[in-house]
Amino acid sequence: MKRGRGTREAPGEHLVKELKWIHGVLRRDLNQLRQLADEIQRGSAPERVRSTVHSLQTRSPLWQLRTNCLTWCRLVHSHHGNEDVRLFPALRRANPALIPAVNRLQADHRRISDLLDQVTSLADLLSGDDRPETRKRLLLTLAEVRTVLLAHLDLEEATITPTLRRWRDWPR
Repeated sequence: MKRGRGTREAPGEHLVKELKWIHGVLRRDLNQLRQLADEIQRGSAPERVRSTVHSLQTRSPLWQLRTNCLTWCRLVHSHHGNEDVRLFPALRRANPALIPAVNRLQADHRRISDLLDQVTSLADLLSGDDRPETRKRLLLTLAEVRTVLLAHLDLEEATITPTLRRWRDWPR
């Protein structure tokens, strides 16, 4: 729907734009995590690794403008928590055919949450335990975060966007 004098964007279209904006930020930050993984593999100093993981909070526009979260990982936790509590139940009511996809997306949220907690813990651990095994675990976890989260974002956009675009009001 075109915006102009006297017209309003449909609520569902607004949700689609918001979802894609957030996903774009997450994809950008996942690219930064991939670069960090390359640095870890090349032997980057533990404090540099820890600092980079924690610095996602200050560079993320979502943190600055929307969420006031303490870390990028918390930002993702917050986004997924909101979807679990508000968006997914509404999607299930609005389009029961989406229930299997929404259930999978919700399961992804739990897996991603665990992985993000591991990234934070391993980055902290690396500061006091700069061993090859710790670096390898962090590298593998970062790679898994990237793989799982990118697949999740793609699936979410592909499955729920058509239903969101049809919304004129929040489903009751």
